[in-house]
Amino acid sequence: MTVIDTAPLAGVSASAPTLVHLSGDIDIFTTARLRQRLINTLDHSTDLLVLDLSRVTSCGAAGLGVLVGVQGRARRRGITLALNGVPPRMTRLLRITGLDHRFPVMA
Repeated sequence: MTVIDTAPLAGVSASAPTLVHLSGDIDIFTTARLRQRLINTLDHSTDLLVLDLSRVTSCGAAGLGVLVGVQGRARRRGITLALNGVPPRMTRLLRITGLDHRFPVMA
């Protein structure tokens, strides 16, 4: 499930970022819907789109593919996609795949 909320994050940007809370599994069964929701979110996003992953229970290769794809679309629109609340397992997955250098991660 994806909940979209725009709320300011202190010290990040002069304008309030678009904050998206993700929860549950990000896997082959959920990625198509997630991809479409995130692409739709880009249409209404500020210059900073933050994905809060603190409630994500697991993320597979398909989930990483969605994040990379949406990040590319965001860049083409001048939007920075950042991650927040990355669970330890996902932090490890990002590190192993080298994607930890691709995504800005907020504390």
